[in-house]
Amino acid sequence: MLRDWRHRRRLSQLELAREADISSRHLSFLETGRSRPSAEMVLHLAERLDVPLRQRNDLLLAAGYAPAYGQRDLGAPEMRPVRDAIEQVLRGHEPYPALVVDRHWCLVSANRALASLLEGAAAHLLEPPVNVLRLSLHPDGVAPRIVNLPQWGTHLLERLRRDALATGDPALSALHDELACYPGGDPGAAPHPAFAEVAVPLRLRDRNTELSFISTRTSFGNALDATVDELSIESFFPTDERTADAMRVAARDTRRDP
Repeated sequence: MLRDWRHRRRLSQLELAREADISSRHLSFLETGRSRPSAEMVLHLAERLDVPLRQRNDLLLAAGYAPAYGQRDLGAPEMRPVRDAIEQVLRGHEPYPALVVDRHWCLVSANRALASLLEGAAAHLLEPPVNVLRLSLHPDGVAPRIVNLPQWGTHLLERLRRDALATGDPALSALHDELACYPGGDPGAAPHPAFAEVAVPLRLRDRNTELSFISTRTSFGNALDATVDELSIESFFPTDERTADAMRVAARDTRRDP
């Protein structure tokens, strides 16, 4: 399994041995099973390979040791501080959209502003568990409203491909193959000129106007639980004042609704 992770990270045996400060010969013995690593060595190598916590537990089990990291359900009582932190981040980002996804890009939580991005999506795509990538690129989802669908779709598929390679998760590979078969919009659509060489914006039709966002991805960098380690906060920021104004108006209208 160590060899698989080394190949996934595109590291030679010598490179990993150098980073881990062990001999290449010892690493070879560990990879081929001629030597049994200690639990500390498994975690040491996993850290150098940037292996996700859930997969670090798998490596420990394969070596005959107990898992080192929890894998608690997010609804568990001891996860209350994590849930509170998530909700604080989401509320603090309003009136702009923000959401939290798990390792398979399924929606965990979102703020009220996300509704403006999902208008018109088919009900079957909004039934839990909601996969936000499928919701974004499905022809019955948000895709018909995305002005730069070819660019945005390529961006999302590349992120998904990197996640699949980084984790070795077959579910992510299957999701990538599914989404890659969806219609991709007009290939001739021009990218946003202000961001063509910087980032891929999400350009969304909204009634008689166009909303434009760039997004950031945030994770819990100090996570000691596999579930928390796999959560990502996706935050959308307006790229122009028109979008910012539209989101502020939408937020006021939402607060007025009974």
